[in-house]
Amino acid sequence: MQLHFQSYGQGPPLIILHGLFGSLENWHSISQKLAADFQVFAVDQRNHGRSPHAADMSYQLMAEDLKEFVADKQLGSVNLLGHSMGGKTAMLFALIYPQSVDKLVVVDIAPRAYPDHHSEILKALSSLDVASLKSRAEMESQLASSIPDLAVRRFLLKNVKRDQAGNFYWQMNLSAIKANYPRLSEEISTQRPFEKPTLFIRGEHSNYIRDDDMSAIQKLFPRVKLCEIADAGHWVHAEAPEAFIRTVWEFLK
Repeated sequence: MQLHFQSYGQGPPLIILHGLFGSLENWHSISQKLAADFQVFAVDQRNHGRSPHAADMSYQLMAEDLKEFVADKQLGSVNLLGHSMGGKTAMLFALIYPQSVDKLVVVDIAPRAYPDHHSEILKALSSLDVASLKSRAEMESQLASSIPDLAVRRFLLKNVKRDQAGNFYWQMNLSAIKANYPRLSEEISTQRPFEKPTLFIRGEHSNYIRDDDMSAIQKLFPRVKLCEIADAGHWVHAEAPEAFIRTVWEFLK
């Protein structure tokens, strides 16, 4: 699968993987800042952004997509950063292809299985007939009762684009994400740990990485460091960008 990407800057390669319902566009400003010291490759994972659609979706498949990307771009060994769903892809990639990763950064996700957080969102998005609507304001209004947080609604609706005729459509493969969602909640595990430097970042107000997750994290990533970003939730990079960039830079330098 030929993943869509955007490259920034020059230097040692740094790949950035977005989370569920996201795209590389969400990481544009972060990528620009980190490009002062790295050649940043912000990547759309399968069924997201402008990357190809596929009926199957799992962390194994997304790790294989990333392996193909690294080989195709002749990057050798890279620094790898992933947020949420992208963090699980990054974890598995580092565990099964350790020779391809120098340092690993995982943002606000643990390797454990997670309870269902998104079925209501998927149901709401699937019920929205975007092709029949004339404006994003209409979409926001129709989603308001099921997704009351305006910022979340607007984040999700970044996946709505216009075709050449001016009609709205979902850019992400919503049906495949919905069909494969149980696989995206699964635990990440292997028999062999990743022995290279690893940084886990969590937001102060997020519960995605709990204190009791650390034993499982240390088992898979024995050279791990945990950093908490103050005044941030799950979208750490968007809510505290300066602290986030500083933390990543200090780890990777």
